[in-house]
Amino acid sequence: MKNKIWLSSPHMGGSEQKYVQEAFDTNWVAPLGPNVNEFENSLENYLNKDSHVAALSSGTAAIHLALILLGVSKGDEVLCQSFTFSASANPIVYQGATPVFIDSEMETWNMCPEQLEIAILHRLKHGKKPKAIIAVHLYGMPYNVAKISELSKKYEIPIIEDSAEALGSSVNNRKCGTFGDLSILSFNGNKIITTSGGGALISKNKKDKEEVIFLATQARDNAPHYQHSQIGYNYRMSNIVAGIGRGQLEVLENRVVARRSNFDFYKVNTKNSDFKFLEEPNGCYSNRWLSCILTPSFKIREKIRLSFEKENIESRPLWKPMHLQPIFKNCLSFLNGNSEQLFNTGLCLPSGSNITKNELHRIVGVLNYF
Repeated sequence: MKNKIWLSSPHMGGSEQKYVQEAFDTNWVAPLGPNVNEFENSLENYLNKDSHVAALSSGTAAIHLALILLGVSKGDEVLCQSFTFSASANPIVYQGATPVFIDSEMETWNMCPEQLEIAILHRLKHGKKPKAIIAVHLYGMPYNVAKISELSKKYEIPIIEDSAEALGSSVNNRKCGTFGDLSILSFNGNKIITTSGGGALISKNKKDKEEVIFLATQARDNAPHYQHSQIGYNYRMSNIVAGIGRGQLEVLENRVVARRSNFDFYKVNTKNSDFKFLEEPNGCYSNRWLSCILTPSFKIREKIRLSFEKENIESRPLWKPMHLQPIFKNCLSFLNGNSEQLFNTGLCLPSGSNITKNELHRIVGVLNYF
């Protein structure tokens, strides 16, 4: 059997073990320590001087704590991008709130500003002002930051910027992860850099960061004994995992270059096909976390996917929209049909920064058969 080509596998840089070994040597095997502090500092320096980063156990945990910081609770509504992974929406339900799903625009595949405003006006008309907007930079492509931020200010609804897939992406040279009232990152094993499992919440002030860390460490009051005045969570990143993150962050820019190179290779070597690629809107720079194609039909998409499977090449349909998920079938949605079309015809191609040229040729060979 031919070697497996993975969709997006971890890619170590070489210095991760040094930081992990330091954690063992100093006995910092805990959800605090020098690696956690340095990983947070490095992320803050990378994003910008006004960012305050709290390293957590996952991106999902970061969204959950962001909702808590914004006061989202039982009975509230949160506007959420429909075309995304379920981790963007699940924390809304953790809080007893209700997601209201917004369809996509075709320019970025992300939240459609027109549908967002229609949804806001509809909920206001019915006496239900949404408490937050969760907008996602999908596959590393920034959402329409200008228009969605404008609507956020106009209607005074804060944005949680889901930048789980977009570390290294930017809009007009400003890094993704800095546009929301609160923003989140993910360092899951398939992301552009990984800590094996982990995430971060990014705030604009130190007070919010301190509150996040307090909540993420079981909300322990300042007392000599264990005392708790509110519900807390076990969401802090460990010092060992943060050591992996420190090493990975050192090679982030190389990983972005490699993934963008994959995208260019696919585009150039399938130029005579009917496949469509997501182009960068003016001012946007995508890390190209995953390279994706749109095929002419569901039937062709499935033929390609199954052909990849036979060749031991991992691929995956684009995200199934949240409004089509059984668990969210009764939720209110504002739709234009775009996300359903993307799901039916789109395919994620292997995009890891460690894919070889021979593997890329294998993948393109399957594509060009069609």
